[in-house]
Amino acid sequence: MSLLVENIRSRPQPPGHVLGCSKLFMCVMPIAQISIGAVYLHECPRENYIPIYLIVVGAFGLMLSLLSCLPCAQQPTDGATNPLNRACVAWNSLTSFFLFCWFIAGNVWIYSIYQPNYNKNTTDVDPYCNKTVYLFAFWTTTLFYIILCLVLFIGCCVMCCFYLCGRADPDD
Repeated sequence: MSLLVENIRSRPQPPGHVLGCSKLFMCVMPIAQISIGAVYLHECPRENYIPIYLIVVGAFGLMLSLLSCLPCAQQPTDGATNPLNRACVAWNSLTSFFLFCWFIAGNVWIYSIYQPNYNKNTTDVDPYCNKTVYLFAFWTTTLFYIILCLVLFIGCCVMCCFYLCGRADPDD
């Protein structure tokens, strides 16, 4: 078992250009969330928190992506611990926990008003929500669930393949 843990800790690092492109890609969605939330900040009276949800989740997601680029976020290769690294780990953990809680709140705000009235100029007393901000929040949240299900499904398939091929225990 210790060999498996050691292999996970000493995983190979991808090339620099792949790492840079992935970091850039991870910044695109938070920037879009911040932009759409800010542009349509007061355009969802049906649920005022949806644009705020987009701004906050985008800002904290962008902050996590950018902080992961700092040298303090990387674990030292010699196994030593430094206080700055511990502070970065603590900050990332707290931010991730906050984002998890904020994501749950966003799910409640988004899915509780599913298919809101999109028409602003209606004489109906039912408040509206701008179609762009609502659908963007809805599909980014739903996309997270789709990606999570794909990752879990692929991980289960890989584990089943390892089990069937006899590689479940690396000590054998």
